Amino acid sequence: MIVYLEQKSQFLADMDNDIIADKVEHLVLLNLKRHTGGSERRSWEQSFQYVYRVLCSPLIPDDAGVAIEFALPRTNKRIDVIISGYDSEGRHSALIIELKQWSEVSVPDASEHLIAPQVRTYFQGSQALTVHPSYQSYSYRSLLTDFNSSVQDVPITLNSCAYLHNYASRGADDPLFSETFSSYIRESPLFCKGDIPRLRQFIRQFIHTGDENQTLYYLDNGEIRPSKSLQDALSSMIRGNREFLLIDDQEIIFQKMLASIHRGSNRGRKQVYIVEGGPGTGKTVVAIHLLVALINQGKNCAYVTKNSAPRNVFQQRLKDGAMKRREIGYLFRNSGAFIAAEDDIFDTLIVDEAHRLTRQTQLGPRLTGEDQIEEIIQSSRSVVFFIDEDQRVTARDYGSLRTIESVAASFGAEVHHDVLQSQFRCNGSDGYLSFLDDLLGIRETAQKDLTGIDYDIRLFHDVNELRRSITEKNEIDGKARLVAGYCWQWTSKKDPGVFDITIDSFSMQWNLSSDSTYAISAGSIDQVGCIHTVQGLEFSYVGVIIGDDLIFRDGQLLTDYTKRAKSDKSLDGLKGPAKKGDIPALKEIDRIIRNTYRTLMSRGMRGCYIYCKDEQLRAYLDDRLS
Repeated sequence: MIVYLEQKSQFLADMDNDIIADKVEHLVLLNLKRHTGGSERRSWEQSFQYVYRVLCSPLIPDDAGVAIEFALPRTNKRIDVIISGYDSEGRHSALIIELKQWSEVSVPDASEHLIAPQVRTYFQGSQALTVHPSYQSYSYRSLLTDFNSSVQDVPITLNSCAYLHNYASRGADDPLFSETFSSYIRESPLFCKGDIPRLRQFIRQFIHTGDENQTLYYLDNGEIRPSKSLQDALSSMIRGNREFLLIDDQEIIFQKMLASIHRGSNRGRKQVYIVEGGPGTGKTVVAIHLLVALINQGKNCAYVTKNSAPRNVFQQRLKDGAMKRREIGYLFRNSGAFIAAEDDIFDTLIVDEAHRLTRQTQLGPRLTGEDQIEEIIQSSRSVVFFIDEDQRVTARDYGSLRTIESVAASFGAEVHHDVLQSQFRCNGSDGYLSFLDDLLGIRETAQKDLTGIDYDIRLFHDVNELRRSITEKNEIDGKARLVAGYCWQWTSKKDPGVFDITIDSFSMQWNLSSDSTYAISAGSIDQVGCIHTVQGLEFSYVGVIIGDDLIFRDGQLLTDYTKRAKSDKSLDGLKGPAKKGDIPALKEIDRIIRNTYRTLMSRGMRGCYIYCKDEQLRAYLDDRLS
């Protein structure tokens, strides 16, 4: 979505009349349904003055398009400015300009062991680590190329640059122009204070004649292609191909983790890195990038999850890519595989879904081991934990920020902590995830309805219609799935001829116990997944059947653990105390049920379709979603 879209002549007029900030602020409220802060408005007022000076030239046609605040598909990121027109051969062309108000920049010193594309600059009164502006503009260009159909179909030639209008270059000694960043600057040239004539000539290379906003219209209305999923790209990534370009905080945290691991190997002190992030912030993508980087450095490392569902999918994709079974088994480990491991046998262990770690490991009918977090830290020189405490969905889920920090301290480890903010699932909508938290009563947020949320969320009053709609979505890309709360017995596990989930004329089975790769198996569209088969994975569309464990009564959203299937072990250890009225047990059960539906309802990259078994809950959701 483009917030402000005008031809150059109108942009200049809006600047001359001192109304540009007012117009953009109004359009942000109208289109994005959010208010503009004072600092953001001041930023526009200053930076647009420099854009005005650049465009005040006959080199740039009056009918060239000017877009301000272009929302990148599938993310919560926005491009500052795009100039559009036709190039010298009459082809549609667009130039992305990343604006920065920086006046001082430094490069991390050698002791930090950080590599490109990181720089340090002042942000909100203190020095902050961030990506090089040329890398940022290049990464945004790559995302737009990957996801917007018009770029390929029209086609549109995309180029990019960065403009630091307050920054005076120091010439040959300037850290921003060091050899370290040369590859990014070649892709997205960097312009500084005093470079207005050069920037005009650069724009002229790509915008030769005006297009009366036609190119920007194509970009704004281009179909957002279903994005490639991590499970599909994994085999190529393991071979060293860059399938996903990390952006902004993802790239920063990735480099900081590499630096921490490097420091640890030099100091001989264990390193523990904890990365928090909600659904869709790219925890698993960053984790796999880290795994690949360490493999390429010859490190002895492994990717660890307690949940077998993502591990099975990743392993199958690697088998399809002709990787040897033994190599796959070594790289992808169960969290209980370190009970008897030697001390520091691994250089690095990368633990995804760390909130699902348990104190002891379940081996068949018995528990063994002492503490999975202890065992993992003991067996590796460096450990990275990716965690989202709001996705703890069973009574045995033991991984928490406080617990990991406590265990790490007992080993004398150096502990680092970061938070991933960039949103890539749920169509890049932070608003949708805030709405989910409020809707499910997990925490109160300001997002009370779907205003400003660009995400396909629908409520169905007929579960068969839900199934038909998800089946249609699956025919597009094979990546839509039905899931449900664990409120029906898994009878078909022993009797394959019966249905597990029956609602009026609707009948389906849970995913087959013989199929460990529900997310990618072709027949999975005819089965229903549960929290244990989908956590840690993503789909294009997800259809969620909410069972009777979540209901609405007397104006309140309530949970009812007695409606969970007996075959569900999620609440083991809590049901007994709950029956006796134990308040902490009841609170923990309530949290688990709400977290379960939050997790299920955030699996879809493009949309979430919902059916509620409870009629009063359906009426409540109908009102909230309307």
